[in-house]
Amino acid sequence: MIIKNAEFITSVGAKAQMLKNTVPEIAIAGRSNVGKSSFINFITGYGKLAKTSKDPGRTRLINYFGCNKGEFILVDLPGYGFARVSDNEKLKWGELIEAYFQKSPSLRNVFLLLDIRRDINDDDIMMVNYFYHYNISFTVIATKADKLSRSACLARKREIAKQLKIGVDNVLVTSSLKKTGKEDVLTRIDNIVNAEIIVEEDDEEE
Repeated sequence: MIIKNAEFITSVGAKAQMLKNTVPEIAIAGRSNVGKSSFINFITGYGKLAKTSKDPGRTRLINYFGCNKGEFILVDLPGYGFARVSDNEKLKWGELIEAYFQKSPSLRNVFLLLDIRRDINDDDIMMVNYFYHYNISFTVIATKADKLSRSACLARKREIAKQLKIGVDNVLVTSSLKKTGKEDVLTRIDNIVNAEIIVEEDDEEE
């Protein structure tokens, strides 16, 4: 997979505004300040595509980004677990995220971003359990690998897989600062998009 171009499509803040796309969507989820915007910019190669901020909790809308002239869409979801907002605000974010998962027929995979340095918390486990309950395919992306040594990254990768009860190969280690792990992520995207094409071809043959 090579991302030749990427562009911002729109932001939505309500269920009624969500797009009904016909191309594969890959959602980007994770705790506030885990580096979702930096990850999107890193993967697409467009450094200012998604707005980044040092202040957690800035992404309060669902942001859609089209890639390769509509080949697939990245969907940036609001971060969860941010403490410095009201309970009412947290509830609205949670409802918006859940509405996206339930009302997006083109969703094919969720990239769940986790800071490789941080322990898995209850919010992360709740999110993974939600994916399992609703049969939503997901991939764990361990971000900020530049903060640890190579051996420490490998150890944390194994620990994350163990805690979430997933295969080690389902944890991809990345660093947007050091530009590492991009090929692994693009390969995963390629597999997701190509799986969609294969299904469509099989349907046409029938």
